[in-house]
Amino acid sequence: MQPLAVDPAGQPSTPPEPGARQRAARVRLLAMDVDGTLTEGGLLIGADAEVAKAFSVRDGFGLTLLCRAGIELVLITGRQSAIVERRATELGIVRVHQSVKDKLAMLQHVCRECGIGLDEAAFIGDDWPDLPPMSACGLAAAPADAVEEVRRAAHWVAGTPAGKGAVRELAMFILDAQGRREDLLAQYRA
Repeated sequence: MQPLAVDPAGQPSTPPEPGARQRAARVRLLAMDVDGTLTEGGLLIGADAEVAKAFSVRDGFGLTLLCRAGIELVLITGRQSAIVERRATELGIVRVHQSVKDKLAMLQHVCRECGIGLDEAAFIGDDWPDLPPMSACGLAAAPADAVEEVRRAAHWVAGTPAGKGAVRELAMFILDAQGRREDLLAQYRA
C-alpha cells in the first residue's frame, strides 16, 4: 500500500500513481459502485425495506459537473434499492444497473453500448467485488476508506472517505486533467 500523505486541507491522501493524470485526461465514462462509494456504506433497513442512504451533495454536484463536461455517468451496484434509483434520477444518471453480480461484464456491456473503450472508462469502488472492473478500466479510483486491496489496485485514491466527498475529489481530478475545471467554474464567478 502506498504511504499516506497530507493534502493542503490537512486530509490524509495517497499520492496518485504515476500516469494517473494522463489516464484521467482520457476518461469519457465514469462508472461507480454505490454503497461504500457514493454512500458511507451503512444500510438503514426498516421492517419492510431499506429506508435511508446518506449521499453527499458535493459528490452530486461533482457528478453534475462531469455530466456538463460530456462524461457519461453509470451506476453499477450489487444491491437493489429504490433509493439509488431516486438519487440517480435527481442527478440525471440514466444508466443505473442494480443487482449486478458481474460488475466487469456490466462495465464492458455499457462501454460497448456507448462506443467507449475500457481504456477511456474510470471506475470507483471500495471493496473486492469492484476489483475486476477496476483492473480492466483506464482509471481505477477508490475512496480513502476503501479496503486495503482496493486502495492498492487504484491508480488514484481520494483524500476523503466514501459519502463524504470522495467522488467530488475524483470529479475535480478528472476535470483538471482534461483542462475543463476553469471553464465550468467561470459560469459561477461573478
